[in-house]
Amino acid sequence: MTMSCDDAGSSGVRRFEVFTGVGKRRDWPPEVKASIVAESYSGKESVSAVARRHGMSASQLFTWRRLLRKEMEERGIALPVRSREAPMFVPAVVEKQEPLPPAVSSKPASRRRSSKASTIELEIGDALVRIGSSADADTIAAVITALRGSR
Repeated sequence: MTMSCDDAGSSGVRRFEVFTGVGKRRDWPPEVKASIVAESYSGKESVSAVARRHGMSASQLFTWRRLLRKEMEERGIALPVRSREAPMFVPAVVEKQEPLPPAVSSKPASRRRSSKASTIELEIGDALVRIGSSADADTIAAVITALRGSR
């Protein structure tokens, strides 16, 4: 049995990827950590944007922030909490509207086959009835009476 994706070693290299950026383990001096964490609390940028700019993963910066909060709480020092504004909503106004008169035809005109047969269209209220040209007068009268009676 042959498979479409044979062993990778049997075919030549067609594509390879080079990963750059975050990935190697670094040792951050405490002053640099403190500076980056303080910058993430400034509110000017998102935490992820600060992390990207310093070439680190956002999860690492969130961990540093969490550890700092924990350490500060143990010392009895509270970090300033940025107040979040309540979300604003636009008030909705619902007004009762009078029903609109029925439109003559809101549907685009469809191409009709060239045939000699014609139809009658009756629109009474929300009902639309098409009656072929072969219908007799009694059938048409019965349909109209039935539609008027159902109103």
